[in-house]
Amino acid sequence: MNDLVYLKTEEAMTDSLTVAESFGKRHDRVLRAIDNLLEGLPKNGAVKFVQTRYKDAKGEYRKKYLMNRDGFSLLVMGFTGKKALEWKLKYIEAFNKMESVVSQRRTSAWIETRKSGMLTRKAETDIIKKLVDYSKEQGSTHSDKLYITYTRLANKAAGIDNGRDTATVDQLNMLKVYEGIALGMIRDGMQAGKYYKDIYQDTKKRFTQVQELAYLT
Repeated sequence: MNDLVYLKTEEAMTDSLTVAESFGKRHDRVLRAIDNLLEGLPKNGAVKFVQTRYKDAKGEYRKKYLMNRDGFSLLVMGFTGKKALEWKLKYIEAFNKMESVVSQRRTSAWIETRKSGMLTRKAETDIIKKLVDYSKEQGSTHSDKLYITYTRLANKAAGIDNGRDTATVDQLNMLKVYEGIALGMIRDGMQAGKYYKDIYQDTKKRFTQVQELAYLT
């Protein structure tokens, strides 16, 4: 559901290709429907359709439209049936969540939390850089992937699905906690001479323990 709506130029948006796939429509027909709507819409109204393009499976560029909540609502107004209703509800929820994020991003609390998290992220990245060299000495041939491996682990633990820039204040605070834990686990693991894969597993276990404690409280 989190991929249905995303952040684009500080606004919650979806696109014609995603809508077509969700509702089981041919994309060319969705494009035609939008073109027809645009003929009668004021240029500076609340309904927003922005023409852009994407690269298809053949590597060729194709037309698609970005749209805001009002554009989406107008487009799918005539989509009927049980499945269509289910998807409409999913999109409403997705727009609500993303618009909540947009609102939070404008607050000083979000900005300060994001800045603070970047400092923790920098410290974690520095220790992962040492882990990369450490793992190479232990025979790793994919050590550069450790950055993304630990990033995904921390993001997942904090409940972040679409990147840190679309995370809530609470998620950013939890992310800072998990990245601080990872920093300590990596540092202590290397000092103890542990195998780099065991350090990762130990970090993962510690995250689980923290989640279980949070659940109990």
